[in-house]
Amino acid sequence: MTSTGSDHAGSAHAKDGLPKLMLGALGVVFGDIGTSPLYALRETFAGHHPLPVDPYHIQGVISLIFWTMMLIVTVKYVGIILRADNRGEGGTIALQALLMRHGHGRRWAPWVVVLGILATALFFGESIITPAISVLSAVEGLTVVEAKLQPLVLPISIGIIVALFLIQAYGTSKVGALFGPITLVYFLTLATLGVINILANPVILQALSPHHAVNFFRTDGLLAFLALSSVVLAVTGAEALYADMGHFGRNPIKLSWMTIVLPSLMLCYLGQGALLIGDPSAIRNPFFLLAPEHLRLPLVILATMATVIASQAVISGAFSITRQAVQLGYLPRLRILHTSASTEGQIYIPFINWTLLVLVIILVLGFETSSNLAAAYGISVTGTMFISTCMMGILILYVWKWNRWLAGLVIGTFLIIDGAYFSANLTKIPDGGWFPLAIGLFAFTLLTTWARGRYLMNQRLTESAMPMEVFIKSAARTATRVHGTAVFMTSTPQGVPHALLHNLKHNKVLHDRILILTVVIDEIPFVDLEDRVEVVDLGENFYRMILRYGFMQQPDVPATLKIVENCGPQIKMMDTSFFLARQTLLPSERPGMAIWREKLFAWMLRNAESAMEFFKLPTNRVVELGSQVEI
Repeated sequence: MTSTGSDHAGSAHAKDGLPKLMLGALGVVFGDIGTSPLYALRETFAGHHPLPVDPYHIQGVISLIFWTMMLIVTVKYVGIILRADNRGEGGTIALQALLMRHGHGRRWAPWVVVLGILATALFFGESIITPAISVLSAVEGLTVVEAKLQPLVLPISIGIIVALFLIQAYGTSKVGALFGPITLVYFLTLATLGVINILANPVILQALSPHHAVNFFRTDGLLAFLALSSVVLAVTGAEALYADMGHFGRNPIKLSWMTIVLPSLMLCYLGQGALLIGDPSAIRNPFFLLAPEHLRLPLVILATMATVIASQAVISGAFSITRQAVQLGYLPRLRILHTSASTEGQIYIPFINWTLLVLVIILVLGFETSSNLAAAYGISVTGTMFISTCMMGILILYVWKWNRWLAGLVIGTFLIIDGAYFSANLTKIPDGGWFPLAIGLFAFTLLTTWARGRYLMNQRLTESAMPMEVFIKSAARTATRVHGTAVFMTSTPQGVPHALLHNLKHNKVLHDRILILTVVIDEIPFVDLEDRVEVVDLGENFYRMILRYGFMQQPDVPATLKIVENCGPQIKMMDTSFFLARQTLLPSERPGMAIWREKLFAWMLRNAESAMEFFKLPTNRVVELGSQVEI
């Protein structure tokens, strides 16, 4: 029922030991969902759709939170989606690539691409809101300690956020070792505070029964429906269980959720419910009021540390998903720096980092409180959950081939649940929900414009390309050959590269050995070294070479060329020249894209990272030749 890559992933992670992986997962995977108790219950009662703070509604809401966690996180993500690994990797883009491997020529394949791009676009909106709402909600705890500290909340929050983004360039491998232990202490603290308050008011344990949620809907239909828009805040970050599966493996994530995270979160929510039954006025900030007065400042500090860790995980996720989008052709090449010599996943993308920082600060200054931000948060989360259910439906029907009745029941159930949460959050659009939609629309436009533009550009280049056989028979046999190897990089593995034609036209010579090189990013996370190189001998010392990498790998062309053995003598960098074509786009009225999208694509192409940097080519061995293309 699952791909064989899961076994490979499991063996790869086994050497780290299950306890170590579980501890690491606490800090990276569960940081976002772990900080939800800071604001989720408060927003359900005191947010944009307030509820009476009485035992009936408290038990109804706690029941909704519990069963939301059980159905969405435990059943959907842990029970089903974690099985959908793409050679051990998870996340929307990995799922999209997995489906596309099985979907070539199928009617649903184009929809998978659209759904994957939509989910990626919504994730960028979420990665802006998460640091803002998490840090703000933690620092707001200062006002519980001392009301006069209210004016310091915004400056302190912005200071923490700025510091967080500033350290990204230095990598987080050293401080990352502390993430797991700090988050473990945080979860144990949640559980302890929850138990203390439950013991003071044990009637709250009745809320675990689903009949309280059912009665809530039966008597307060519209209010209960609107409450879903805040209840879902309790499961923000659930998609991280799947997205980070490649880092830790399925079992450590599953065990961490079942043994530590879920019990701690539910004890905390039950404790908050017990507190509110005894003191309804505590709704102003039930999370921090769980603690005795003398422990509230330490709780603020611990919660702030937890929100920084949660924000760090989201920022790292933004870097990772951006790299995957670049590799799969949905974004232009960006400057990607590795911050760890030993860990492939430790990367830093300056453009994404500074863009996120500016937008997070604008968000904090514009919304000012975590309550205002909560309205903006739900739409991107529920939208992503709904999309993941649609993709899961395609997976279990057409790839896993479940029984159609069982598949229909599972898919239908989760479409109803996720659809209800998403539609409830649409009511918050005027109150801030427009922000993630605007970010998502902008990101979707960029992603689709780049993908469509690349397709059209490659199509035009292929249309005008001379067949390689014709070129070799004519020019190659008459041109003067000079010592060395020339590598002509091209995005299309057919025809003669424009750079080769221009070089012959202007320099009147050809090198002894000509490599026509195309780098292909496959729809799997990693390509093994033995499958990396494909070489076709075209005759007259011409070779067409394809280098394959996975979408989680960073291409290193020189390192791969050094191990190639079936195209003549060993390739030496000192005897090799790399020829790159730099296209200048001429927007035209030809059918393809609207003029404004063609101009946007041209701007993205001009500002893309050079192929020399991206493919790690030696700077003193590269020649760029320009050409013009109409799309």
